[in-house]
Amino acid sequence: MPAARESLLDAAYTALVRRPWSAVRMVDVAAAAGVSRQTLYNEFGSKEGLARALVRREADGFLAGVERALAGPSDPRDRLTATAEWTTSAARDNALVRAMLTGCWSERLPSPTLKAVPSSSAVPAQRRADGPLPSPGDFVAIVRDRAVAVLSGPGAPKPDSADLTRSCELVVRLALSCVAAPPPGESGVADLVRSALHRQPAS
Repeated sequence: MPAARESLLDAAYTALVRRPWSAVRMVDVAAAAGVSRQTLYNEFGSKEGLARALVRREADGFLAGVERALAGPSDPRDRLTATAEWTTSAARDNALVRAMLTGCWSERLPSPTLKAVPSSSAVPAQRRADGPLPSPGDFVAIVRDRAVAVLSGPGAPKPDSADLTRSCELVVRLALSCVAAPPPGESGVADLVRSALHRQPAS
């Protein structure tokens, strides 16, 4: 039941914004979503399953935003700048995204194990999100590789592959440094990225 699943994840995220995960009760999440507690358990198996599914959804949402940023302006440097700006804004606005990107999970947040977890639950594995969750290093590689794929795709200029990969990874790591220590000013990460790419063969 996709609609109920999304409603439950929305309710869990809203509850997490208001209180620590340890204080979030399954019965309250179910009530906020307008479904029974049994429906919640049928969908996610446990509170840990709900946490993993919520983290997975926020990770997928962040990566979808990366895809949108990379699909933007035609200039490769502008695309990479937009990706860096999305990364910092997503981390600023979403505590789960910030924790996933930095590996710093506060006591307020769920902290599901990143590795795959065994389960005997009858709930399908893809719904329990029992597979491995991305680590900060995984996010660097995923975003870098997606940027390389887009910027070297059909119709794009053909830069040196190793140089392009280095440029893309540089941008991702600059963005993550700005997540950990935000620069002053609205255009902080954009200025850093543009300066770093000024002599990089990203196009």
